[in-house]
Amino acid sequence: MRTAICDRFGIDLPLFAFSHCRDVVAAVTNAGGFGVLGAVAYSPEQLDTELTWIDEHVGGRPYGVDVLVPGKIDVSAAGRGARLADAVPDRHRDFVAHLFAKYGVGGGEAVSAFAEGVGRRVTAEGATGLVDVALKHPIGLIASALGPPPPEMVGKARQAGVPVAALVGTVEHARRQVAAGADLIVAQGSEAGGHTGEISTMVLVPQVVDAVDVPVLAAGGIADGRQMAAALALGAEGVWCGSVWLTTQEAETPPVIREKMLAATSSDTVRSRTRTGKPARQLRSAWTQEWESAPESPGPLPMPLQMMLSEGALARIGRAAESGNPGARELATYFVGQVVGQLNQVKPARQVVYDMAEELAAAVERLRAVTSDEPRG
Repeated sequence: MRTAICDRFGIDLPLFAFSHCRDVVAAVTNAGGFGVLGAVAYSPEQLDTELTWIDEHVGGRPYGVDVLVPGKIDVSAAGRGARLADAVPDRHRDFVAHLFAKYGVGGGEAVSAFAEGVGRRVTAEGATGLVDVALKHPIGLIASALGPPPPEMVGKARQAGVPVAALVGTVEHARRQVAAGADLIVAQGSEAGGHTGEISTMVLVPQVVDAVDVPVLAAGGIADGRQMAAALALGAEGVWCGSVWLTTQEAETPPVIREKMLAATSSDTVRSRTRTGKPARQLRSAWTQEWESAPESPGPLPMPLQMMLSEGALARIGRAAESGNPGARELATYFVGQVVGQLNQVKPARQVVYDMAEELAAAVERLRAVTSDEPRG
């Protein structure tokens, strides 16, 4: 099953796979899809190492990089010097300490050096540094999430001959991204994992397809070939998937989180600001519930401050959960979409690609049968 996007990017299946794990990216690319590495988790030096590893394992096949470039960040964080963490209020630090004590996680500084680095990488300056590293490698795509790609990013990508993709949650955002220089739009519905808008995929995709004159990928609620076929029927030229890779053998997902995902239903996710400061779909947990409804909660901070606070805290929670701490297991959460209800077994990423290709072919055959004039007995 080939679409125009396959010919444009030199792939066999119109399947773009977002993952923070280099092994997943390489596996999908080698299976005929297009792996995209999420860069926000890495420092520029770490990203260079990860991309070098991918280069060595994909044999020249195409892959891409995704950076997080929010259109707006908290003004108190803008222009900070060496200590961005100083913008995190004491009452929010105290609430995290309260959660650590309540759930028996243990003490420690909530805003770690790692979290400080994450906060800096979601500024335009930080993202540009990651883009500079990515463009030193033979990538086939650079993607911008949350806001229009900065002009400097677009200019550098153009000079390198690398297309720019942008994730959107509304038609207005899609038009704005194309005006900013995006060559490819990812229309991501509310049911997707991570940062999402409020409009569902089924509604959003055809509206975006009609509104822009660049190729559109569908995202949100897509984990098998039937959903791929539906996306193509809506006018998309391919799909962008993230959640489906989180339960693969290669994924970076911690074992405790993987267990939660395998047991979860589609009702066990929540769209919440409690992890990054912007609405992001994730597993419902004691962390999301406490921030949203506890009387002591000061409420989430804007991005990047909430992201800094939560990433440091959740890293500590994750380590405690893996050691068997029951309170930490209650708190542990991770980004995932409503399609988690379909994720009930662990497979190699390559096998997921092959299964989706077979399911897509079967779905297309069913549609052909429905539209055929031949009698059905």
